Amino acid sequence: MTPSVAEGAPPDSGAGGPRFAPGRLIMHRNVRHGRIGWVRPGRVVSDDERGLLIFVAREAPVAHEVTEAGLGMRAMPFAEWITSSYRLELGRWTGPALLKFLPVGAAHSVWWFSDEAGRFSHWYVNLEEPGVRWDDGDVAGVDIVDQDLDVVVRPDRSWRWKDEEEFVERLAFPDHYWVTDERAVRAEGERVIARAEAGEFPFDGTWCDFAAPPDWGPPDALPAGWNRPQPADPRALPSPAPPFPPASPTPLRSRDLAVSAPANRASRPISRAKGARSRTAGG
Repeated sequence: MTPSVAEGAPPDSGAGGPRFAPGRLIMHRNVRHGRIGWVRPGRVVSDDERGLLIFVAREAPVAHEVTEAGLGMRAMPFAEWITSSYRLELGRWTGPALLKFLPVGAAHSVWWFSDEAGRFSHWYVNLEEPGVRWDDGDVAGVDIVDQDLDVVVRPDRSWRWKDEEEFVERLAFPDHYWVTDERAVRAEGERVIARAEAGEFPFDGTWCDFAAPPDWGPPDALPAGWNRPQPADPRALPSPAPPFPPASPTPLRSRDLAVSAPANRASRPISRAKGARSRTAGG
């Protein structure tokens, strides 16, 4: 069943911040130790007692943390990453349009992926700290801490872990890694896997045929304030959060979340001149 975009929204989400009105553009940000890892803008489909559902359009403007040399975290050993200097780069989301569902209070989100023809292909379970919402009026969003270990669930409810090697590698650096409780992360994944195997919501076909309104194309650019400091919240990491530096439109290496595609192919850099298109290297 394809849900309609409801009118209006209650003022309080019950999930650590304001509730967002359907159709509003908000920022979905991954913030690690007070630094943005990535940011993607999405339109609010619904925001109710179940959670927040957002739509990320193909070609949406995005930002991603890289080293001064322009390399993403997955392009090098974690031991090298943690000794690097960082900056944010702008790009475009060139993966398929996404639905992202953040259940109220849950330590995960569920993403709906589609194929090139727009047909549902699989669910992607992103294990993460529960979202922290913020609203500055002209720009708003929800910040999570991506815990790196993920689960891919196919339409027949078979599943597999994803990025487990990277997760284990980074756990060996507890002074630098943002995941502090490996067992809790794995336990959350196992709870969601059990729900998926049973065909329970949201793995019951809900939103698998979602079609975004025709005017929900990608915005031209990230809005002013997209890189504002992380909001204060008991769940936020204790590191200080000065204003994030502006991003630079140089080659972007972004996580690819598709089941079969090679890594880091889901985004491309913003063109430096109108009509020009740069190529993003893999890594």
